[in-house]
Parts: sequence; structure tokens; C-alpha cells
Amino acid sequence: MKLRLSVAVAALCGGVVSHLALAQAISPERAFGAVESVQSPDLSPDGTMMSYLAPRAAGGNALYVVPVDGSAPPKSLLAASGDPDVFQSCSWVAKTRLICTIGALGRASGYVVGASRIIALDSDGTNIKVVTKRDDVRATYANTFGGRVVDLLPNEDGSVLMLNWNVPKDGAGTLVRNDKQGYSLDHVDTRTLRAKPLTPASVESGEYITDGLGTVRIMGVSRFTGDYTRTGVIRYKYKTKVGGNWLDLSEYDTTTDSGFNPFAIDPAQDIVYGFQKHQGRFALFTRSLGDRPQETLLFSRPDVDVDELIYLGRKRRVIGVSYATEQRSAVYFDDALVKLRTSLSKALPGAPLIGYEGASDDEQKLLLRASSDKDPGTLYLLDRATKQMRPLMLVRPELQGYTLAEVRSVQVRAGDGTMIPAYLTSPPGSAGKNLPAIVMPHGGPESRDEWGFDWLAQYFAHQGFVVLQPNFRGSAGYGEAWFMNNGYQSWRTAIGDVSDAGRWLVAQGIADPKRLAILGWSYGGYAALQSGATAPDLFKAIVAIAPVTDLAAHRDRDSAGDSRARLRRLRIGTGPHVTEGSPYRNADRFAAPVMLFHGDLDQNVMVNQSKMMEEALKARGKSVQLVLYPGLAHSLARADARADMLGKSNAFLRASLGMQ
Repeated sequence: MKLRLSVAVAALCGGVVSHLALAQAISPERAFGAVESVQSPDLSPDGTMMSYLAPRAAGGNALYVVPVDGSAPPKSLLAASGDPDVFQSCSWVAKTRLICTIGALGRASGYVVGASRIIALDSDGTNIKVVTKRDDVRATYANTFGGRVVDLLPNEDGSVLMLNWNVPKDGAGTLVRNDKQGYSLDHVDTRTLRAKPLTPASVESGEYITDGLGTVRIMGVSRFTGDYTRTGVIRYKYKTKVGGNWLDLSEYDTTTDSGFNPFAIDPAQDIVYGFQKHQGRFALFTRSLGDRPQETLLFSRPDVDVDELIYLGRKRRVIGVSYATEQRSAVYFDDALVKLRTSLSKALPGAPLIGYEGASDDEQKLLLRASSDKDPGTLYLLDRATKQMRPLMLVRPELQGYTLAEVRSVQVRAGDGTMIPAYLTSPPGSAGKNLPAIVMPHGGPESRDEWGFDWLAQYFAHQGFVVLQPNFRGSAGYGEAWFMNNGYQSWRTAIGDVSDAGRWLVAQGIADPKRLAILGWSYGGYAALQSGATAPDLFKAIVAIAPVTDLAAHRDRDSAGDSRARLRRLRIGTGPHVTEGSPYRNADRFAAPVMLFHGDLDQNVMVNQSKMMEEALKARGKSVQLVLYPGLAHSLARADARADMLGKSNAFLRASLGMQ
């Protein structure tokens, strides 16, 4: 199959052309800090329209639709102000209808509280309906969970299967009292809002997996203690094709990642795909859904976890699985898609990362995203019938005209001889020696960095820094031995690897030891601060964005009635490592100046973590600055805030490292 890349006739959509003219007129901070111009892209069932979310200059974002043939400009259907509402995702639920989730953050009783609502609207912006189940005036408490779409029901026109939370009703002054509480699965018509409950309300049953065609086959039941505290164990049950009673499928423990964790069903083969540990690493297994389930190991790797299924279209047909070594790679189960991937590689040789963002229901038109380390990404429409591919949109048009840096995979030797995989981003055109340098540990810690475009690393490379991103022990993706007890309980090894990454830069002659800094976000911010406490003379400047600073406060932040509080306590644990591993508790050890950034509506890491760190450092006469962003969450997902953060952190690093 030979693809023809049709560029001349493809008008770039979404205002990209106007952005191109402005690319060199805006500052690097605004260019690199810009939020992606295309979010949650999706293709209509007939493949003629694309929907997407785009940020608004005034804050928030808006929902757009555009013909994929370029016959008309994008049309804005609805906008969310960002204060506090924002679109989280949108999908096509019919040929001319969309369903969207809207989220909002606020404060209640001293806690940051999130809420969501689901709406549906026609593709011309009319017939807007709130699909979320409406609260009854007798509800005993406010319901912040707006629901979750479980199945888009591609064989129906505008209906969905939706997970809802039912709030009990107060019967005072009436003859009827409704005590039902918990999750239920409902069939909902998004046009008429007619709803039919398919399961009774249950606090424990909060997960359902369908066959992609509307039939519920698997149910996840959470195990609680006597006081309704989550244990982290989920019991999965299934039904055979003919229905009947629920049968036992598997048990999965989220605290140890042990057991079979089901994800998606193939109705033709009557199997469920799921992940399970094999020889210490996650592998892809299948289990049959007949009377006697049979387990089969489908794909594994001896070096890394196999960790992501690849889906296609509204039916979420499983077409393959992926894993990340030096780069993310895919294995496809469909022979036609194997050949297509080969053709795509030839048509787009400069973009080795190609993903499926959407598909028409007949799978003849595909929405693709192609990117690389030096390419933030372009969306393409591929017509498999005509073998033509049309570019649609640039993901980050603001970066057009900027020379981006190459990212290389390297191996860093830790102090105990262990080789730590890492990614090195050097300033474009530099010799790569004796440069100002930044070690940039990732967040999580149950995460890892991967090869590809990274706006934060690319910005600092553009500013003349070499950036090293180590996948320290405690990172996910390399198996249970590498993960250890996670980056909090095993912080000594994890932080040791992060600090050794800085030493390696110096030993290799890449970094000037007098101009070596560390910068991280979330757990990466914690790692940056804890490295400053354990190796105070190594890094000459520290930037921490939304960091954990006190493990005990982070562990115990939840109210006693929070059913997930026990899981967070287990994650961090108890013992001397909690105090010894908290930068806040060891502020007297810091030698380098510190700069902190935090959004005050952060649900992941409470803003008090940064405030406590600032107070502790100031009390000991240390150099510290704290920048707060009102109304923003953990990701600081607003262009002006990110530009401000980049500009302030760059100025701070340059001043601290004597680069002014």
C-alpha cells in the first residue's frame, strides 16, 4: 500500500495559518508555554467532520468542529470560561451529535473539590442537553460526579451507556424514603434524556466493561473494610455471551499490581485483554469468557513493561499493544494495519511516533497524529480507500520557525554501578560540552519519561541549557525490581540516582559544575528539593513546580472519611524514611537557592506543601521564592501561567548560576 501525501490541497485548519505569521513575533516563553492547540480530537462516525478542543486566549477552552476536506473553516460550538469550568473531553455519539465532559475546581471546607458534568449537543451547536443525572431536591448531599461514558453505542443513534452515582434522598415529611446509593449503569438517550437503569445502585460496583456494542460483560467490584475504607482490591466478574449469573474472572490488587487487570473485550473472539505481571514485568494476557476461562500470554518483553493497548474507533476495537524501550513501539494484531504502519513510516520518515486519534465507523478514514522529538505533532486524515493522506492541524503552531533540539537516549552510571536510562536534550548547534545544565526528574513517581517532544526540556534547550531526564529506580515501565517500593518509600535509591545523573553530566564534561541546576514538577519537584537536601553542594539552583515537600502531610492530607485515604497511607508508608525523606523536615541542609511554583487549586499536591517549604527555608535564612497561581490546578494548564513560569524560572536559573 503506497500512500499519497496530499499537501497542496490541504488547508491547515483551526487558525494555524494566522499562528504561523505570528510565530516569530511572540516570545519563546509564550511559544513553548502555549497549551496544545488541538486537544481531544475525534472523527465523526462517517469520517467527514473532526471535533477538537482548543484553548481560549481569555482562559478556558472551546469546542470546535471542522470539515476534514477543508471546505469550511472551524466553527466554535461552545466555550468554557476556565473560571472554573473547562472542557475535559468530547466524542461523537452520532453522525451529527457530540457528548462532552466538563470539569470544575473550587474550595469547600478547606479542601479543593472537583466536580464534573456531561452535556450533549448537535454538531451545529443546537439541542444542548445536560446528560448528567439531575440532583433531586431531597438529595442528602451534593453529587460532584457527573458520570462517565462507558460505551458510545455505535450501533445506536445518540445513546450511551453511562456510569452514574446515585445519592440517597431524604424522606422527611413524605411517606417515601429512597436509600439507594452508589454507582449504577444506565442507558441514556442524549437527545430526549430518557434513561433506563441496567444495574442496581452499588457502592462497590464502580467499573463496567462492555463489548463495544452495548453488552456489559465485565463488572469490577471494589473490596472495602467494615468502615467502607478501600482496600485496593478489585474483584472482576463476567457474564458469558448467553448472559446469566455473574461468574468470577480475576482479582486485582492496586497496591501491589498483582493479579489480572482486564481492559477491553474482543466480542468476535469472546476474550478480554488485560495486563498481568510475567517474570516481574507487565505483559499482555487474554482470558476467554466462556464457561471455563482460559488464560493465554499474548505478548511480553524481557526488558520493559508492556503497558498500553491501542484502540480504534468508537467501538474501541483493540488493534495492538505498545511498550517503551528507548522509544515507544507498537505491535499490531491486524495484518492490514501492520502493512499500513510500514507505509506510514515511509510517507512520514521524520515522525516515528504515529498514533490513532480517531476513526470512522467503517475504519476507512483514520485520524492520525505524527510527531517526534523535534516535531510537537501534526494531525492527518488518512483515507484508506483512496490511499491519500491530508494534513489537518499543527498541535503547537506557535513553535513554527523555532529550531528544536534533538533528544538522545543515554545510559547514566549510578554510584553503585547501575546503568540508569535517560534522555539528553542539548541546545541546537551546541558542541555539547561544558554547558549550563539541568537535571529534570519526572513526576509520578509511578511514571517514566519517554523519547519525544517535551515542551519544558525544549524550552530550556532553546535557552542554552543541556537537559538530562533520568528514569531513576522507582520509575514505572521497567518491571517490579526497578520500581522497588515506589519513589517515596525507596527514596534513597531514587534520589541517589537523580543526584548521580548530575554527577554524570559533570564527569562526562557535558555540564559546567558551577552551572548545574535541577528542576522538576510534582514528584520531580520533590526529587529536586530532596536532592538539594541530600547533596547540597551538587546543584547550584533548584526549581520545584507543585512539589511534595513533607511526606507525612501528603500522606495524611485526606479526611478520615475519605475511602481512598488508606491507599495513600500505604503508598507512602510509615517509619524513619518519612521524616528523613521530607525536604521540609531537612530545610537546614539546603545551600542552593530555591524557586517554587504552585497552583492554589491543586488536587494532586496541596498548595500548602509549597507554602510550608517556603516558611521552613525562610526560617533558616535560606534563599527561596514562591510563585502562586490562583485558580489553577496541578498542571498549570493555562498559556499565560506557563509562560510566566518559564520566564521567571529561566531568569532565576541564570541569576543563580552567574549567567547574567
